[in-house]
Amino acid sequence: MINAICKKIVQHHTSKLGININKEEGTYITVKNNNFYKRVILHGSLGLGESYMEGWWDTNSIDDLIFRLLRADFDKSVKGIQYKFFNHFRAKFLNLQKKSKAYEIGEKHYDRGNELFENMLDKRMIYSCGYWKDTDNLDEAQENKLDIICKKLNLKEGEKILDIGCGWGGFLKFAHERYGVKGVGITVSKEQATFAQRACKNLPIEIRLTDYRNLKNEQYDHIVSIGMFEHVGYKNYRKFFKTVSNLLKENGLFLLHTIGTDTSIKYTDPWINKYIFPNGMLPSPYYIAKAMESIFKIEDWHNFGVYYDTTLMHWFKNFDNYWTDKNNDKNDVFYRMWKFYLLSCAGAFRARNIHVWQIVFSKKGILGGYIPVK
Repeated sequence: MINAICKKIVQHHTSKLGININKEEGTYITVKNNNFYKRVILHGSLGLGESYMEGWWDTNSIDDLIFRLLRADFDKSVKGIQYKFFNHFRAKFLNLQKKSKAYEIGEKHYDRGNELFENMLDKRMIYSCGYWKDTDNLDEAQENKLDIICKKLNLKEGEKILDIGCGWGGFLKFAHERYGVKGVGITVSKEQATFAQRACKNLPIEIRLTDYRNLKNEQYDHIVSIGMFEHVGYKNYRKFFKTVSNLLKENGLFLLHTIGTDTSIKYTDPWINKYIFPNGMLPSPYYIAKAMESIFKIEDWHNFGVYYDTTLMHWFKNFDNYWTDKNNDKNDVFYRMWKFYLLSCAGAFRARNIHVWQIVFSKKGILGGYIPVK
C-alpha cells in the first residue's frame, strides 16, 4: 500500500518533468526493484543515491535527471524527513568540523589513493572547478583558473603565499613557475601531502600535513584557499577568518574559492555526507558575510559555477575511461557510487542549485579601489 502511494507520487512528479519511467525515450529511469519508490520518498536523496549504487534503478543520463529534478525543486518536496531532522540536529548541537575531526575528510575521501585522482583530474591534479573561458581542454581550463587567481592576487616575484587546503600542490607549483613566488601549502590528507612534497621537491615550497588552526606566528604576503572552505563548517567560520587575518600582512589579499549555496543551512546532502564528503557543509553569502564582519573587506565576488558542470563532465569521462582500461566491472558499487557523485553534482551546477565563488578580501580596503579580473 505504502509503496503504491509512493510510486504514484514519483510518477506524478517525473511525468511533469519529462522524465520517463520504464520507457526508453528522452531522459528515462529503468526501475529494477519496485521498492525504489518507497525508498526515495522516505529517504530522499540518500535513498536515491543508495538505491542507484545497489542497482535498483538505472538511467541514460544521471546529470540530466538531477538537473530536471533540482530545477523543478523536487528535492524540496521529497527530503527524507527523518534524515533532514537527524542532520539538522547533529549540525546544530555538535561541531562536526572541530579540530579533532579535521583529518577525517582526508582519510575518507582524499586518501582513497592518488591513482584514482591522477587518472581523473588534469595533469596538474587540480580538484576544483576549471575556468572554461576560450577553451574546451581540461588542462587549459585548470591553468586558466590558477592564472586568474594569481592575477586577482597581483602576485609579485619573491612574495610568500599560503595555500590553505593545497591538495596535491598544483597551485603553489604553478604560481612559482609563472610568477616566481614561494609558499607554504597545508592539507589534512596524507596522500596529498606525500604527493605534493614529491612534486615540489627542490622548489621554495613547503608542504605540511596539518590543520589551519595549527598555524600561528607566521606572516604571508597573500593567502589562498581553493576548494577547502566546504569542510570548515559554520561554527568555525569566524575562527577561520580570524586565523587568516592573523597570518596575512596588512596590505595582503586573501582569495577564497569555494562552492556555495543560496540558502543558509547547517548540514549537507545526506548521501554526499555519507559516501563522499563527510562532515562537509556549503556556505551561504549570509554565513560568509557574518563571519568576516569587522575582519575583512570584500573587494570582489565572482560567480562562475556554470563552469563546474563542464569540469565534472570531463572528470567523469576520464574516470570512466580509466575504469574501462582497467577492465573493472561497471556494476561495481564503487564505480556506481563515483559515477553518481560526479554526474549528480554536474546536474546540480547546471541547475544553478549550487555555485562556485571566488571572493577577494583585504584587511583595510584597497586605496583607489580593487580592479576585478575576469
